[in-house]
Amino acid sequence: MNITRYEFECFLEELKEDSKNKVIIVEGKKDRAALQHFGIKNIIILRKPLFLIVEYVVKKEKECVILTDLDKKGKELYGKLASSLNQFGVKIDDKPREFLFKTKIRQIEGIPRHLKRLEKRLDEQL
Repeated sequence: MNITRYEFECFLEELKEDSKNKVIIVEGKKDRAALQHFGIKNIIILRKPLFLIVEYVVKKEKECVILTDLDKKGKELYGKLASSLNQFGVKIDDKPREFLFKTKIRQIEGIPRHLKRLEKRLDEQL
């Protein structure tokens, strides 16, 4: 499925809005920087043991977005986090992750690069 630049920008805007009242969980610093580039806030990095991340989220939020990479390791992390958070009643918003699966992006840090490619393709069409 080809995602248009407009759809991608809507996705980023919605994620920015979500970040006002949901924590966004990513794997690393580059992932956080990529999202912050678009004004997305309330991002935590998986640098600590998972149980500490889970504990933090359970105390702070009732809902979160898990944006681990879409590779094998990221899928495993997602599964562990989602399972643990669900046990404590935290709702996982999977819409952003499902959207990214419709794209060619497999690493969160690649989002700005992907958007630039979409812009370039649009410029070439005009």
